[in-house]
Amino acid sequence: MANYNLLMIGAGRMAEAIVSGLRNKEETAFNSITVSNKSDQERLSKLKTKYQVHTTSDWKSVVHKSDVIILAAPPSAHEALFSELSNHLDKQLIITVAAGIDPSTMEVHLPEDTPVCWFMPNTAALIGKSMTTFACGKSIEHHHRKIIEHILSSIGEYEELTEQQVHDLTAVTGSAPAFLYLVTEALQETAKEYGLTNEQAKRLVTKMISGSAAMLETGTNADELRAQVTTPGGSTAAGVSVLEEQSLKKIIKDAIIATNEHARKSTKE
Repeated sequence: MANYNLLMIGAGRMAEAIVSGLRNKEETAFNSITVSNKSDQERLSKLKTKYQVHTTSDWKSVVHKSDVIILAAPPSAHEALFSELSNHLDKQLIITVAAGIDPSTMEVHLPEDTPVCWFMPNTAALIGKSMTTFACGKSIEHHHRKIIEHILSSIGEYEELTEQQVHDLTAVTGSAPAFLYLVTEALQETAKEYGLTNEQAKRLVTKMISGSAAMLETGTNADELRAQVTTPGGSTAAGVSVLEEQSLKKIIKDAIIATNEHARKSTKE
């Protein structure tokens, strides 16, 4: 199955998540994986030892041999990257995992007909559990899609959306885990107030959330599951009533809107 050479520009956590996921697949689409980073040689050395990848501080030395290039650099670095890349490209598939750098932006800055794709994973990619949204550019063909899905499947589940939907849903699939972790903190803190140790509180709440997620994965709607737990007039109903009075749903929606507005502003800047 191995037919392609992959170049990863950037060596941060998401780059490592993808490399790790690809290395853990039984069959790989890549003959070789090269990770590039200019400034952190110690990081490159660790990745080379841990994942048996090639490393370089100068991606230009290998770009001509690469079929797929993943940009795992910060959004602010992309304009300069595009400028440098443009002189070295010959129809390679270019993928970015940077927030706000959509296919239209990539197509403006890269040579005409360059196949491009935008991944928006979340941090669960580190354990192969990301829910990644993605959008493809105009020059993506069938064989590109096979490569894209091969990479995406190495870090979890994925869903293709329109470019605008990826922008809008990044707050839900990418940022919302932080909202859930904040709720988790509140539950753990409350558990400790009732006399539990930190480890007891952490285990109790983590397992509750894990079990709740497993129930959702059965396909049952969230409102149905909530109704199953919330007996009318019961204790859970009293707690749910407080959350409804405090407009929990509106708070979550407002948080998503604020996240998206900040992302749009940052992209424009």
